[in-house]
Amino acid sequence: MTALRASSRVTDGGSGFARAVAEEWPRTRVQRCTFHAFCQVRRCTTTRPKLQAGIELYALAKELLDIRTLRQADWWAERFMQWCGFWSDFLEERTRVDGRWEYTHERLRKARRGLVALVNKGTLFTYLAPALCAEGPLPATNNRIEGGVNAQLRAVLRNHRGLSLMRRIKAVYWWCYMHTECPKGFAEALRSMPTDADIDRLYGLYASNPGEGEGPAWGDGLVWEELHNRTPYPYAVD
Repeated sequence: MTALRASSRVTDGGSGFARAVAEEWPRTRVQRCTFHAFCQVRRCTTTRPKLQAGIELYALAKELLDIRTLRQADWWAERFMQWCGFWSDFLEERTRVDGRWEYTHERLRKARRGLVALVNKGTLFTYLAPALCAEGPLPATNNRIEGGVNAQLRAVLRNHRGLSLMRRIKAVYWWCYMHTECPKGFAEALRSMPTDADIDRLYGLYASNPGEGEGPAWGDGLVWEELHNRTPYPYAVD
């Protein structure tokens, strides 16, 4: 996620972001990163879909990366809803598997659910809102923070694989601090950096299930999907 201005934010769809918006930025307009929205569809269709419905949906999702005006956005949304209507019966087909009826094209249904949710929430084209664009164009993706910050942090951790987890966390703190607008000297930085006890306290405070049993240990349960967009979206077509 990356901040745009006081009135808008871009998110990759992480599950914790909606709660953060509700608690910290209740008046903020949210923009879902269009590249992540496209990737969500691509994971379901692949880059070479075999079914005609998948070919058309993949093409629609790819167009999200090139929409620059509200007119183009409205035309995209209209064609997407036409796609939903045209293929609705096809996506309702079921197949009997091990004695149970399952949707034959569940992956396409999942891709549809994701896009429908974004359209219904109005978070797909926030970057084109005239009121927000008054001071200049807004980004439709969070690629700046992905490439400028996240990728650099991954490189630091990759280049120092031998560090303990606590030291890796401190390395991230140091990198972020040294890339602030006006970093102070090392002596002042050392005084303001969190200690081991501070990090343990923060982990205990924000752990998923603090206080249950012994609690998770450092490094438990950290998987890629927890940091990215596996958020389930409800499906409804208005």
